[in-house]
Amino acid sequence: MSKSETLEIRHSKLNMASYGFAKFLNEFIDMAFASFGFYYYESEIGLNVWLVGLGYIIFAIYNAINDPLVGYTTNRPFKFTKKWGRRFPWILFGGFFWILSYYLIFSPPTVSTETVSGSLIIFAWLIFATCLFDTFASIFFVNFASLFPDKFRSVEERRTATGIGTFIGIFGVALGAIVPPFFITFGVLNSYIIQAGAMILIGLVVLALSIPGCREDQILIDRYLTTYDDKTKRESFFGTLKVAMKQKTFVVFIITYTLYRGLVILIQASIPYLVRFVLEKKASATILLSGGFLIGALISIPFWIFLAKKTNNNRKVMIIAGFAITISTIPLIFITHYETLIIAMILWGVCLGGFWVMIAPVLADVIDESVVKTGKREEGIYNGFQQFFGRFAIMIQAISFVLVHTFTGFVEGASAQSPQAVWGIQIHFALIPMILILLGTIIFWKWYDLTPDRVKINQEKVKEMGL
Repeated sequence: MSKSETLEIRHSKLNMASYGFAKFLNEFIDMAFASFGFYYYESEIGLNVWLVGLGYIIFAIYNAINDPLVGYTTNRPFKFTKKWGRRFPWILFGGFFWILSYYLIFSPPTVSTETVSGSLIIFAWLIFATCLFDTFASIFFVNFASLFPDKFRSVEERRTATGIGTFIGIFGVALGAIVPPFFITFGVLNSYIIQAGAMILIGLVVLALSIPGCREDQILIDRYLTTYDDKTKRESFFGTLKVAMKQKTFVVFIITYTLYRGLVILIQASIPYLVRFVLEKKASATILLSGGFLIGALISIPFWIFLAKKTNNNRKVMIIAGFAITISTIPLIFITHYETLIIAMILWGVCLGGFWVMIAPVLADVIDESVVKTGKREEGIYNGFQQFFGRFAIMIQAISFVLVHTFTGFVEGASAQSPQAVWGIQIHFALIPMILILLGTIIFWKWYDLTPDRVKINQEKVKEMGL
């Protein structure tokens, strides 16, 4: 390998794979929570959908505020930074307690939701458990995501690391979809606690596997401490937000990302409703539906990576993936046959794989542009802002469920639903997600202007600046 090639790719594929296990963990826990959290409180416990929706909106608001604050707080050196790095200690700390806090989501107080006091107790627990869960999730994710553009510097290394990480991450999504329904029985509350225990055990093992890839080498640590020492004044949180919002490519990215997250969360959260009330099957049937789109995404990763390398145009590939997801979501609105729906989900997953592969490289391009404009590396803050706006997707899901279930007559805690309520489930399973991703893709196509030439120029300037 030549010297230039060594500089191009500094980390081994094994190290990239270890970093990918942090993505596995993020997808693993997030998939399970997104799939069964709302459903558990509305359909199993029987809490009024307006209280569940309000609880989720409060959680989303806290979530949105918490992410950039975590990014801002951790984006500076501490006593442990010189020895352990800027990101690694936070990744380990946040990940460990995030995994443990998952249990609290499914262990509310044993009270009846048929009384006002009982409903308020469950409502308060929902807010407490989700907000605590999110605090540790933010500490973990913001620092894990912020490590990416700093650790992997070249376009080639970023694409390789993303491909490996996405491949491993999809298995995290798969297990997050498979493990809970393997233990869950609709109507049996104790089964949700058992699945939480299984999730925790697997999560801790995965966190341990991610340690080598999330540790920063001395080059990264020294470079950060040197550039930080040169700063005379640290920009305030709101000052940094103001600067970030002046960057058009970042604004366009986060709008597209938020609408994409709305698509994903709505479909994930709708699957238990779809299986129980539309398809009228057991909880285990969710495995093949979720597995279908995961298989599609998995087999499509090599294609999307090849396309990104062939075109050398992250913008173009992102747009192609967005329109492909839009088209593949349309059939999901109408299909009610289980086996046919599995096939449709596989095709949908093939298209979704493009967005999974491209999100990290596109954001890395945006961050490079911010470095050129500001002369500072603020990955933690930018990733916090990404999550800040991305969390509005949770509000989209909560508001969609509340309005659709209210207008279609969905009955909380019931074992069966009316034809109108069943149609409502199909609306928030596919129709609303299709509209969201179409809108996000059009916005990205219209206003995102980081072409390959601009990306290359920005990366050259970042190298010249020593950042």
